[in-house]
Amino acid sequence: MSTQTMFRFSALLAIATCTLVTGCASPRKPLYAWNEYQPQVYQYLKNDGSSSPEDQLLKLEEAQEKIRASGAAFPPGYRAHMALLYSKTGNNEKTLQQLTAEKENFPESVAFMDLLLKTFTGKKN
Repeated sequence: MSTQTMFRFSALLAIATCTLVTGCASPRKPLYAWNEYQPQVYQYLKNDGSSSPEDQLLKLEEAQEKIRASGAAFPPGYRAHMALLYSKTGNNEKTLQQLTAEKENFPESVAFMDLLLKTFTGKKN
């Protein structure tokens, strides 16, 4: 084989490999719909008084409806953070609902959610 033929073969092989690799790669759908979750956690942790728990809950509830409508999954911690905010506003019923929902949807969080439920209610759930 001549040098020129080897060069052409190598070039075609490189082009074919790049085409194959990029052709098979497709954008992945995110596992979770994060929407307003991360900005609201940041806002809560920043604690500069610019956003009340009620304001944060409003944004998370609106995002929650959009997530449900799209059929996407809630990220880990979403419901637990909402439970924290509900507890800050004195809505004990929704606090318990959100902690229980977090526990049911993320079995790896059972021990922590049980601890929070026990602390919140004073009994083991």
